[in-house]
Amino acid sequence: MKVRIRQKYKMSKPKDSGPVPDSGVHKLPFLLTGGGTGGHVIPAIAVARELRRRGHQPFFVGTKEGMESKLVPKESFPIEYVEIGGLKRVGWKQTLRTVLQLPLAVWKATRIVQEHQPAALFSMGGYVAGPATIAAWFLRCPIVLMEPNAMPGMANRYAGKLATKALLSFEEAKQFFPARKVEMTGLPVRNEFFEVQPKMPAPELTVLVTGGSRGSRRLNEAGRASWPLFLKENVHVRWIHQSGSQDFEEMAAAFAASGAQGEVVPFVDNMPRAFAQCDLVVCRSGAGAVAELAAAGKPSVLVPFPYAADQHQLKNAEAMSKAGAARVILDRELTGEELFHTIRDFAKQPGKLLEMGAAARRFAAPNAAKRTVEILEEEAARALGWKAS
Repeated sequence: MKVRIRQKYKMSKPKDSGPVPDSGVHKLPFLLTGGGTGGHVIPAIAVARELRRRGHQPFFVGTKEGMESKLVPKESFPIEYVEIGGLKRVGWKQTLRTVLQLPLAVWKATRIVQEHQPAALFSMGGYVAGPATIAAWFLRCPIVLMEPNAMPGMANRYAGKLATKALLSFEEAKQFFPARKVEMTGLPVRNEFFEVQPKMPAPELTVLVTGGSRGSRRLNEAGRASWPLFLKENVHVRWIHQSGSQDFEEMAAAFAASGAQGEVVPFVDNMPRAFAQCDLVVCRSGAGAVAELAAAGKPSVLVPFPYAADQHQLKNAEAMSKAGAARVILDRELTGEELFHTIRDFAKQPGKLLEMGAAARRFAAPNAAKRTVEILEEEAARALGWKAS
């Protein structure tokens, strides 16, 4: 099987089996998978962009229900679909459905790998990654996985046994993977976040509240309840509050009536610009959000989503807090009063915000996408029998 899937590349290898030619000579297909949420898909797209920039041919495997079905075609990358659901926190009916779907999903993923003959597979984890990873392992295609969280998800914990490399963002995740496979690369983030400059806090603190593209009911309720407290205590805050579309009209009306300064918007079109304008970010602690905070060097109040698989958001937030980059408030403890007291304390300590921002930036990984692609090329070269240059 290994000979069959590698045949066409071995035919194009230089006769003397010399060093790997630079990326301008050998253009290889690479399979990328991992989906369901933007936190899985967006970093994979960043890697795909770097692969394409080097002349390679990246393509995706995903599901029609996941965010990859919307985001990947917009970037003009090919995508093939398999049908598979989740296994955690989904109830017995969905669990049974997923178990029944798995053999067919693996068979279809195997057909996709056989057809495209990828030089290596890159996985961000998530349930859709399972069939593609199994297919790649069965066909002896190198597997490079990326675990963006401090607590690895179930798919990546199992895939770690099959992978040739495990790329991590948090030291806390090292214990779940063989040491010989681990490299700390960080999570790929858009360059615009790295271009955000440190901001000296002004007498009026600018606070960005975001629960993600869909908003967060808990963050919305706490923000709304805090507005009159800031006005009553004469604590000057300007708000940029991303509410999500579902709560927008109600939140916008309440904000206008409160007399608070700033704006409530359903969606922030340019998040790097919003980061540049704010002194403090209040948000969830998914891997993508944490990586963006690190890239921009922004202090934060992190409210972990309590139903995240394996409590990975809590682990991410604890890692940032331990480093002095964030304050953590548990979801059940987030009230308007708690948010008010937390932000008021920061308003009295502008130097503390600068220290936290500097601590956050120490988590940044500006070359994550570039290094990830280098590793993919190295693993492909090793599998193809090329010597490293």
